[in-house]
Amino acid sequence: MFAAGIINFRHNKYKMQNTFWNENIETIGKEQLQPLQLKLLKDTVSAALKTSFYKNRLYRSGIKSPDDIKTLGDLNKIPFTTKDDLREAYPSGLLSTSSDDVIRIHTSSGTTGTPTVIYHTKEDLDNWTELVARSIVATGFSRSDIFQNMMSYGLFTGGLGLHYGAERVGATVIPIGAGNTKRQLQLMRDFKTTTIHITPSYALHIHSKFKENNIKRGDLCLKRAFIGAEPHSENTRKKIEEILEIDAYNSYGLSEMNGPGVSFECIYKRGMHTWEDSYILEIVDPVTQEPLCEGKEGEIVFTTLRRKATPLLRYRTRDLAFVYKDSCPCRRTHRRISRITGRTDDMLIVNGVNMFPSQIEEVIMRIPEVGTNYQVQLEKDGALDRLIVKVEIYSKMFTGNVKELDNLKEKIKEELRASIIIHPVVELHEPGSLPVFEGKAKRVIDLRVKI
Repeated sequence: MFAAGIINFRHNKYKMQNTFWNENIETIGKEQLQPLQLKLLKDTVSAALKTSFYKNRLYRSGIKSPDDIKTLGDLNKIPFTTKDDLREAYPSGLLSTSSDDVIRIHTSSGTTGTPTVIYHTKEDLDNWTELVARSIVATGFSRSDIFQNMMSYGLFTGGLGLHYGAERVGATVIPIGAGNTKRQLQLMRDFKTTTIHITPSYALHIHSKFKENNIKRGDLCLKRAFIGAEPHSENTRKKIEEILEIDAYNSYGLSEMNGPGVSFECIYKRGMHTWEDSYILEIVDPVTQEPLCEGKEGEIVFTTLRRKATPLLRYRTRDLAFVYKDSCPCRRTHRRISRITGRTDDMLIVNGVNMFPSQIEEVIMRIPEVGTNYQVQLEKDGALDRLIVKVEIYSKMFTGNVKELDNLKEKIKEELRASIIIHPVVELHEPGSLPVFEGKAKRVIDLRVKI
């Protein structure tokens, strides 16, 4: 919890202001919010009934029309939706509009090779952009800022989500994407970047490269960072703020709920405001699935309220957090969630990219030269994560032909990179050299130490 009335702004030379993008909706009272949520929930149920996936599920729950939703409490009649459901509905089982109305598709990787897919109409993208604009303005961001987006673009929602939100505010956007640290630093200096969107680990890495690139902190105009895409401790956030002399703001989003802009910190950094005019937020016990009261940690469950193309009802995120009980001095009335404390599944996050061990297995086990045993090791390389994939290969490959082994290593590396996006280190081992387990194999060795 945060002590009341305490704000610790790092960049004291910049004046902080509590500003709003849409003050009326951001400070909406409960007596106005709940009727709005009920109306939007009915609209969402109406859209869901147009999908092949939800129609059967809702009928079985006794919901055959939006009029069967009388109160917000009727949401409990609806079963949870899971990531497996999204895979089952792939590619178009959750599409509620005509395909002609879809103007963008985002997908995320799955454990079985089947991705999850979210369709967006023009109205969906406009609503998402508004949420992002609302979120970043809450940090003091304005049209006077120079925004350097260091997140990946493409099917990953992080890059495009913040890009369009910053443009909506009227800021200057530098869409550099991820990587190429030397170029990042050059642009930060030359174009007087004030705000960056970055993973926590890369923020630490950037600072470590100041000296070799002849960069001094005084050369930069940096004020703030929006950090997300990977879990991190409060100590990591503090370290980023101290070494870069900026304010670092936590954000939360997931592709199933559009992406970034679901929840965001304001200037007070007392939890992330979740925009309840666009999402119904529930916290449930991940085992019993019973609702938990404010202050109790549990699994986040979301229902979309404004998305037309891909409505999702009671989606289990697998992310663990709690809701703060107290109000925020910024006057925003939307409930705030804590930083994400963990997940209920085995997903790994490596330098901000989501992946599953089974994705690695799926790739390497289809390569003929690879044997039956492998191991994945994660460690720190400075501020960044290092993914090492150790594979046993058949004895016939050890012929003394180094070029042949190098070619195999490159083949495995490229096929893994194509599947999981990350650039792994691949080690080739002789048969029997990796640990063998009689019980459940421990495929992943995570040697990373949280800061």
